Amino acid sequence: MITERAYYSASIENFLLAAPDTILGELTRRSGHSIEASQLGAWQRQVEILKVALPDWINKGHVFFEFSVPRLGRRIDVLAIIDHVMFILEFKVGETHFSRSALDQVWDYALDLKNFHETSHEVEIAPILIATEAQPEFSTIASSAHSDGIFLPIKASPSLLKEGIRDVLLMAEGKQIDTQHWASGRYKPTPTIIEAASTLYGQHSVEDLSRSDAGAKNLALTSAAISALIARARSERVKAICFVTGVPGAGKTLVGLDIATKHMDAKNEMHSVYLSGNGPLVSILREALARDEVARKSAVGEKLRKGEARKSIDAFIQNVHHFRDEYLADSSAPIDHVVIFDEAQRAWNLDQTTQFMARKKGRPNFNQSEPDFLISCMDRHSDWAVVICLVGGGQEINTGEAGISEWLSAVQRNYADWEVHISPHLTDSEYNAGKDIVELKGLKEIQFNEDLHLAVSMRSFRAEHVSSFVKHLLDRDTSLAQATLRKIEARYPIAVTRDFSVAKKWLKSQARGTERFGIVVSSQAERLKPHAINVRSPMDPVHWFLDGKDDVRSSYYLEDVATEFHVQGLELDWACVVWDADLRSGTKDWRYHQFKGNKWQNIHKTERQTYLKNAYRVLLTRARQGMVIVVPNGDQDDPTRDASLYDPIYEYLLSVGLLPI
Repeated sequence: MITERAYYSASIENFLLAAPDTILGELTRRSGHSIEASQLGAWQRQVEILKVALPDWINKGHVFFEFSVPRLGRRIDVLAIIDHVMFILEFKVGETHFSRSALDQVWDYALDLKNFHETSHEVEIAPILIATEAQPEFSTIASSAHSDGIFLPIKASPSLLKEGIRDVLLMAEGKQIDTQHWASGRYKPTPTIIEAASTLYGQHSVEDLSRSDAGAKNLALTSAAISALIARARSERVKAICFVTGVPGAGKTLVGLDIATKHMDAKNEMHSVYLSGNGPLVSILREALARDEVARKSAVGEKLRKGEARKSIDAFIQNVHHFRDEYLADSSAPIDHVVIFDEAQRAWNLDQTTQFMARKKGRPNFNQSEPDFLISCMDRHSDWAVVICLVGGGQEINTGEAGISEWLSAVQRNYADWEVHISPHLTDSEYNAGKDIVELKGLKEIQFNEDLHLAVSMRSFRAEHVSSFVKHLLDRDTSLAQATLRKIEARYPIAVTRDFSVAKKWLKSQARGTERFGIVVSSQAERLKPHAINVRSPMDPVHWFLDGKDDVRSSYYLEDVATEFHVQGLELDWACVVWDADLRSGTKDWRYHQFKGNKWQNIHKTERQTYLKNAYRVLLTRARQGMVIVVPNGDQDDPTRDASLYDPIYEYLLSVGLLPI
């Protein structure tokens, strides 16, 4: 029941009749920890204000104090259902002004309930910020341009709150909300990977974060299947490798983090470590978790330095290359019996690993691919071990990335006693592993498990078919792209334009609260410099993804851009994808180019063509709520940016049904 997420809940009538000390006592008891005087004072002031503001609706509503929002890891000060409107009330006790960040905060709460609480979908929601010491004010009431029933954030002083509530009720439409029915609604969040990691690290489970509707494959099933495999491997003293597949944004990383956070205790035999070769992802997750842990401790009156918080976080989230280097120098078995390799398809093949070892590590005769060496490290255990490979299809984006076939080949060659557990979808074309699976089946039994596949994207809670649309778009299957676009266009806007200023204005108009937006481009997009986009200019993905609207290094400023290497495995709410002449539209297929010196050159190698196409696959699947694609007009006076390079791209995008703005 959603009402259990509040420290205190009561009908408006019972709230008005209750003594303030009774309400404060219940808030303190349900909080579960000692309450500082400042918090107690804040609650007392909120109760005072609402006892004055609410009597006109004594028989028409319900109030919830300290209402939990799990996806955001925060609590709404007061959620009040009054007649036919839900009010989100955020109090800033002692404040005389209404800060931009506080307005975004109350807006975020309204958006979360509208998007993820099923009985709030059709309810009109009014977010109100109350600065308790502000001069008498109640800002103009206006509905959002999104037409989804969320009012723009309202500023209110305590003395005008009652009058403001009445005005909202007069403007809003709808029938009286049945509180019992509303409270019975399921909360089905779709968190970003950063939000999810923070929630899991705060000792929640993946069940709190995964959807449970019939149309979605529940992450909990996949997590449970892996946990059962680990438990059996430990009890029966066997070694096993399993391959988890999923469409972009389906939650593979989330499953890996769930397993890792369940077994963070280094003294436990089932201690797990999450490894990724994605440097930006590792850095961002570590920093986000450290910031969040410091804030979590501060909220209960404890002081924690960020450096201290990082120690335990760095132990369970590691860069795979650091793990590799540690066990190059140390021949003993790792402390971990369970390792989770995220984006396993990006591990290096034999040639790339051999070259790196000779050049960087002084080992000229190294003869193992990265998958082979990583499995060999776990094979050092004399009793049991489990290797979990999280696999993204069609996401190899860099030279030397082996794909999943090298993992299978390594098992076939060198690890005959290891069990192999595979998602049946590993045979799909985008994983390019069918031949290796056939060869492996000739030597040993493979156990296929449908629970090891995540078929539905969680990244876009507005449209589950975005990844399918992008696949058809890049496969040049116009009819399927058109059909898929029709399924998503009502809830997931995709616009196309030739004008950067129009795209930026569109992004800012779409995003609400702290919804994150930014510009993403291919790492080969070398001829966007006239538009102030330089892919060679250094940017810090930690600041880009984590910092707020007041930091020029953040994505919000629309100055620094991120490439596929920065954003793979991460997401934005709204994205601007700038399409350069590296991937051009031919008559029936794509034409692949790189910019060298002062001109574009053809890319002939199939492998490198695949990397470039996959780069655009990554860019086009980053946005959770919608995106705008910019195709520059070109310049007839610059042969490297001639309009003939860009016009066919724009025309192709229009041909699949995208609407220009």
